[in-house]
Amino acid sequence: MRIFIAPGRVRRRGVEEMGAGRLVLARLGEVPGGAALLELAGRGEELELAGGAVRDLLLGEDPRELDVVTAGDAIEPARTLAQMLRGTVTAHARFGTAVVRAGAARVDLARRRAESYPAPGALPEVRAGDPAEDLARRDFTVNAIAVALGGERPGALRAAPHALEDLREGVLRVLHERSFIDDPTRLWRLARYAARLRFAIEPHTARLAGEALGDGALGTVSGARLGAELRLALGESQPAAALAALEELGVLGALHPRLRFEPRLFSDALELLPAADGRPDLLALAALALPLTLRADGRRDGELAALLDRLEFQAHDRDRTAAAALAASELAERLARARVPSELRDAAGRVPPEGVALAGALGGSGPGTPAAAGARRWLEHARHVRLQITGEDLLRAGVPEGPEVGARLDVALRRRLDGALGEGAQAELAAALEPLP
Repeated sequence: MRIFIAPGRVRRRGVEEMGAGRLVLARLGEVPGGAALLELAGRGEELELAGGAVRDLLLGEDPRELDVVTAGDAIEPARTLAQMLRGTVTAHARFGTAVVRAGAARVDLARRRAESYPAPGALPEVRAGDPAEDLARRDFTVNAIAVALGGERPGALRAAPHALEDLREGVLRVLHERSFIDDPTRLWRLARYAARLRFAIEPHTARLAGEALGDGALGTVSGARLGAELRLALGESQPAAALAALEELGVLGALHPRLRFEPRLFSDALELLPAADGRPDLLALAALALPLTLRADGRRDGELAALLDRLEFQAHDRDRTAAAALAASELAERLARARVPSELRDAAGRVPPEGVALAGALGGSGPGTPAAAGARRWLEHARHVRLQITGEDLLRAGVPEGPEVGARLDVALRRRLDGALGEGAQAELAAALEPLP
């Protein structure tokens, strides 16, 4: 069964919590970094596992990282843990936090803290806090659970009200009324968790989310933070589910009113995208942003690049995404019309793989449509065809240095692509030396 304790199996809350806590300890020892963390706690360090790591272990899933809270300084225990794991530690003395990495293990350590928000959407002000305050700062009840890793009662579990019930029933519930006002990025996490965990949103939480979106809460958050949340959604193991949840909740529309996510289009394009050098995250982003690539009069617009700049995407990712989205609609028609590989090269040769895959999917549903077939031929075979000869061979054959060298190589490559040459470098050189058309 998926959840840690069957409903009705244990009636006394204290016993239930202890059983759940011991289960966390047992499973923790099986995940990267967990055994060393338990050993460190056994040496007398007052450590608790908290947040999403506890949630995932209770759900029978492997956590992405281990979030640990300490009663005192977090940096020295982190350094000790890094030595034990033969890993590295990145300490942030200003915030009293540290991250330990060793192979597949990632452990985030932080001192128990309380948070307050000076203004809606602002980063929180942090101070040292007690155990109750550290739980109260969490986003959802299912993440407001902590388990002692050592001390007098290893396995002792603390949880916010409703936390264990919500975890068992698969429900996402905020901890207080102003949750989405104080930190509107929780709207993004609400959608991502709903998609990843397949949890339902508790009705009052759904109402608070809708009110926050309607009041423009996301407008109080910086573009950098919104971009970080979008990248997290794109990086989910099932990005289509995350984006669909974000659209249904209204988060995508609040980010930009013309963003649209079509799951079938993304699915068809993803099937065409090459695993070796394709970027599923950028494919999803390009598919999402297709409506931003045209103005009402049909002319190309810079709206997409401007949005990605505001969200602080790296220049390479911004340019690759924009190139893919801008090319896709016209490229779909050209792929469908191409009859030979050289025509595929003319159409798709300068388009990123994500744009070609998206164009193939735009050409109609199913792998047998002309556009999809053309995209597949280009991505899987034709784009990898190379000449054996180089410009040096042409220079040695008497071709003058300059644009003519490239033009002759292009002629030879087109003939190689279309199967109009015999095998070997000599056939390529002969073709390149023929009179130019």
